[in-house]
Parts: sequence; structure tokens; C-alpha cells
Amino acid sequence: MGNEERDSAGEQSSSPAVPNDRQADAGDDSSHSSQTDQPGVLGALAKQEGWSVEGEAARVHYSGATDRYSIEYYHPSECVLYWKVPPEDVGNTAVPVGRNTVPTPLRERIREDLQAAGVDPAIEHHQL
Repeated sequence: MGNEERDSAGEQSSSPAVPNDRQADAGDDSSHSSQTDQPGVLGALAKQEGWSVEGEAARVHYSGATDRYSIEYYHPSECVLYWKVPPEDVGNTAVPVGRNTVPTPLRERIREDLQAAGVDPAIEHHQL
């Protein structure tokens, strides 16, 4: 995966636009869950290192030498979205980015995680 490292510090974000925004009540798991007892594909992704589940989506955060990303898998539509997250000292608004701008080792790692969770890794290539 090159220099990319998983950043679990932002796992509990409520939105990719605010990756480090923690929920007000850390004990309230009513809308967010990183538990591994989720059923099916989302549960399998939650078991992968760094992944968390919220509703019908799973999310993981990566930090590299210079770039940070939030990656989301949406189960109902079987699609993967990449969000580029600005440095913490600049602001906290993530923007969606095209796959061709994401480092190849990171995309490969996402496909590996999808495959390990029983998802066809080819969906990572689907365009919206």
C-alpha cells in the first residue's frame, strides 16, 4: 500500500465532509456502528481493519505522506466513492475526487478489502 496508512482516529465521523467530527455522545450508537456484528457485506467490511459502518454504507480513512482520503462503499448501489480530506490545519471540508487521482496502491487496497468482504472488487471501477 506504499506510504498510505489507515487513520482510525476519524472512524466515528458523521460525514465525509467532517472526518474528525465526533458524535456528541460517544455512548450513542443509534446511527453509527463500527461493530463487527453487522449482517452480510457491511458486517464483513466492518471486520476489515479501519472500516466502520453507518446505515447502508461502510467507511475507512487513509493518511499518506501528503494526502488524506475517506473512502465509502455504498451497499444498495454497490459503488465506491473517494473523498480527499484537507490537512487538519486547513479546514474540514472533504471533496469527492475521481478514481484516476487516487494513488494506485490505495485503490488496490480497497479492492482487496472489498474482495475479503465478499464484494466483487470490480465494483470499485464503477463510475457514477
